Amino acid sequence: MKNKEYIIPFSGLKIGKHKFDYIIENEFFESFGYDEFRECHIMVDVVLNKTVTMLELEFSAKGTVNVDCDVTNEPFDLPIETTMDLVVKFGETFNDEDDELLIIPHGDHQINIAQYLYEMLVLAVPQKRIHPGVLDGTLKSEALDKLKALQPKEIQEHKTENDPRWDALKKFKTDK
Repeated sequence: MKNKEYIIPFSGLKIGKHKFDYIIENEFFESFGYDEFRECHIMVDVVLNKTVTMLELEFSAKGTVNVDCDVTNEPFDLPIETTMDLVVKFGETFNDEDDELLIIPHGDHQINIAQYLYEMLVLAVPQKRIHPGVLDGTLKSEALDKLKALQPKEIQEHKTENDPRWDALKKFKTDK
């Protein structure tokens, strides 16, 4: 079974809050076939609040992923921080159509949170990844030099006087 360390057996837990800690590394994402991170180190805390009728899961994650800059293609550590809540209720059949509500059959005694962790962490990374050195101007890179050389030159605004051809049309303007 894939990612069995992310299975939480809740049936033996007492009513109340229970904390689970995970360290997410590259192997976790590789098990999903996701290879956009060079390296990652993410600390994840999961608080499971067990009640008589449902389970409430609070996920919080903080760490870094090493990705390539979309501008320069330089690798850098991108800090990420995210949270997510999931409510687990019991019903007749399994249903995970809602992002924040999971329905599992009455007889189930454990829940695999790997898919939820994966989605939460992948969505925490911005679509556009820009090296902080590009933003503050401290990164020296051949790609940046080439981009600067190829960027369009500023266009000089030509200040022209009123075109006499339009003067006749302006006479038709009426103020009401």
